[in-house]
Amino acid sequence: MSHSYHCRIYVTLRPSVLDPAGTAVQSGLQQLGYDSVSQVRIGKYIELTLEAPDEATASQQLDTMCDQLLANTVIENYCFEITALEGAVTP
Repeated sequence: MSHSYHCRIYVTLRPSVLDPAGTAVQSGLQQLGYDSVSQVRIGKYIELTLEAPDEATASQQLDTMCDQLLANTVIENYCFEITALEGAVTP
């Protein structure tokens, strides 16, 4: 029996990596008068639905997916949230 999980994955650049896109956005916001904005970092947000026997297995699979494809672990960090979908059980 497996369950469906809604997964949210957040991928961000490591703090030591320069973020030219974040710098450009920060500059644009300041030009619009938002002088209180600082340290803008740009990342990725990914949502997916995953079938797994339990949440621990879903978490392990997500970790592997992020390491292999969804994040470049040399320059990016990632974290994720897993939510069980109500009533979504398959034999």
